[in-house]
Amino acid sequence: MAPCEVYWDHHIPVPTLVPVHAKLGVALLALLCFLNSYDGDFVFDDSEAIINNKDLNPDTPLNNIWRNDFWGSNLSSNSSHKSYRPLTVLTFRLNYLVAGGLHPVGFHVLNIVLHAVISALMIDVFDILIGGLAYDGEGRRLYQAPKTSLLAALLFGVHPVHTESVAGIVGRADLLCALFFQLSFLTYCKAFHRGGDRGEKVSVQWIAFSLSLCAAAMLCKEQGITVLGVNAAFDVLLICKVNVFELSQRLLLRRKPASVGGILPTGLLTRLALLAVGGALLLYSRWRIMGTGPPAFTEVDNPASFEESVFLRIVNYNYYYSLNAWLLLCPWWLCFDWSMGCVPLIKSTADWRMVWPLLLWCVLIGLISQALCSQDGQKRRTLTLGLVLMGVPFLPASNVFFRVGFVIAERVLYLSSAGYCLLLAYALGACCLHWRALRKPFRGCLLALLCVHVARCALRSHQWRSEESLFSSALSVCPLNAKVHYNVGKNLADRGNSSGAIKYYREAVRLHPTYVHAMNNLGNILKEREQLDEAERLLAKAVSIQPDFAAAWMNLGIVQNSLGKFQEAEQSYWNAIRFRRKYPDCYYNLGRLYADLNRHLDALNAWRNATVLKPDHSLAWNNMIILLDNTGNLAQAEMIGREALKLLPNDHTIMFSLANVLGKTQKYQESEGFFLQALRINPNAASCHGNLAVLYHRWGRLEQAKRHYELSLNLDPNAPGTRDNYNMLRRKLDQQQRTAP
Repeated sequence: MAPCEVYWDHHIPVPTLVPVHAKLGVALLALLCFLNSYDGDFVFDDSEAIINNKDLNPDTPLNNIWRNDFWGSNLSSNSSHKSYRPLTVLTFRLNYLVAGGLHPVGFHVLNIVLHAVISALMIDVFDILIGGLAYDGEGRRLYQAPKTSLLAALLFGVHPVHTESVAGIVGRADLLCALFFQLSFLTYCKAFHRGGDRGEKVSVQWIAFSLSLCAAAMLCKEQGITVLGVNAAFDVLLICKVNVFELSQRLLLRRKPASVGGILPTGLLTRLALLAVGGALLLYSRWRIMGTGPPAFTEVDNPASFEESVFLRIVNYNYYYSLNAWLLLCPWWLCFDWSMGCVPLIKSTADWRMVWPLLLWCVLIGLISQALCSQDGQKRRTLTLGLVLMGVPFLPASNVFFRVGFVIAERVLYLSSAGYCLLLAYALGACCLHWRALRKPFRGCLLALLCVHVARCALRSHQWRSEESLFSSALSVCPLNAKVHYNVGKNLADRGNSSGAIKYYREAVRLHPTYVHAMNNLGNILKEREQLDEAERLLAKAVSIQPDFAAAWMNLGIVQNSLGKFQEAEQSYWNAIRFRRKYPDCYYNLGRLYADLNRHLDALNAWRNATVLKPDHSLAWNNMIILLDNTGNLAQAEMIGREALKLLPNDHTIMFSLANVLGKTQKYQESEGFFLQALRINPNAASCHGNLAVLYHRWGRLEQAKRHYELSLNLDPNAPGTRDNYNMLRRKLDQQQRTAP
């Protein structure tokens, strides 16, 4: 295949390196950018996709990853997100298996390595897109644009917008998708090895393999199917060297009908048909897998898509596109979440922000006109393929074909940024060609840009190391985002700072008055601080806004129970169970309500339901034992205790309760064994020492009783009854000493 001379390449102010050295350099720089995230925590979406995802556990059947979505929910469920990414989940499971548990270091390291590999492979992708395919006499591919492809790969490897995909573990989906995207493209190129100038001789096997890799990319993330568009554009523009502008002119302006087959090579039409059929089959399979149809998103997730005016909806979509373009151009304002008021809607044409979509389309139209109408074939092909690589992978996130569940997501720009970097490298090469005297200043600017991007990557990846720093960093970027304030508050609450959490939860509710999750969490904190009246008002408002919010119904029941509103509390608990049938914690709290009302049988039934739904529900088991003990049903209490220990053999609270029951039935030796076993697990339990002392006291082993009474009082001097029992024992011991001969 004839090589395409890239006339601006030698003007690019970067060194000429052999491909291996160029790839190593790009990979090392990409590693350097994100290396400080290697020991970060699980943050943000990692909790749902990894920590709470049972599909990662080796004990879970491997087949589950093919039936469940990315978050571990069954695809047939109406609540499923429908994000089908089994290959990504499989890599998470392998991380779990290798590390022997949920240790984030291995997850982070693999993400960083994947980004380095992808960045290095970008050299091959960029070189082919710029210079086409050319081979030497031994069949080795020649690099036609070594400097331009190196520069574009460097810009890609250090782009800060990639931080979410690399430093956030759930970004593994974007990384794997990009890797298979590259492999699919490079494999498609393999089909034309020694294939003639217009692709007359091609390997169908390599095309089929490329389609298989496209399917693999889709199984990592849905965006992977867009590689077919890039492959098709490469085939049309670089293999068959079709001038799209001339082709459209011939088709549209000819007076006599013209067939496409008479203008385009037959082999090209066949290959495009193969790509189209393969893509259609993949889309059909993906649709069938979704089961119940596309996911349902709310106005909070993507407010522009719920705008009634079609015109304003399109305006806002284009405003989102301009913000995405700005993130590529100036990736300084980065945020983990852009929803919930972070980007206010444009409500009229008088809004000054209308200028940004207009500016975006002026730039795009200018680029497209150059890509179509330029007399320079090399420039025309490079601009067109750069725009294709930037635009086609972004299409699934564009709201054009279906509603998406976000306003802006930095992770979806991972692949699109490759097209931007290609265009930027071309622009720099063109500038250096036309203004040769400014080559040194251009080199300085380029070096400064790379250094700034490396520093920004390092700073941003450091922010992704923990939820505290990640959420706090968003406050200055999106101060109007209620979810940012909610997450900051939640993080503070998890760290025990309830006062700070209240402040941010209140701000989240102020910014978004129907934010039921913020109301629920704020109500919980107020409940713990005994501010029950306000907690009840907040939780009642939450369930009035979202009547199927089971957790809020349960929390409302707990508050009403504390306020003595027992009938209302019971109804709230049953509402929670109605909306979430498998709700063991709610059955547990319902049992506590019944126990307070002396409805002992109802309490036992509720706790039994909790243990059926969640066999390791320690509190429910323990409460059953205690209730049966207190009501004199010692035999049944012993039976329940032994059943519980079979499921929870290391639960010291159940051992303690069972030991108390056995002591009352005068099974002293067995009771002693459970007390001692509980103390081995929790040696500082004052109540356990105290009750063991009572057992020894009854048993007549007075010295051992004295020792454990003293241990109990040392741990808790105010332990109820222990001081009296200890004094009674001392009097008895003193009396024995006086009567001793």
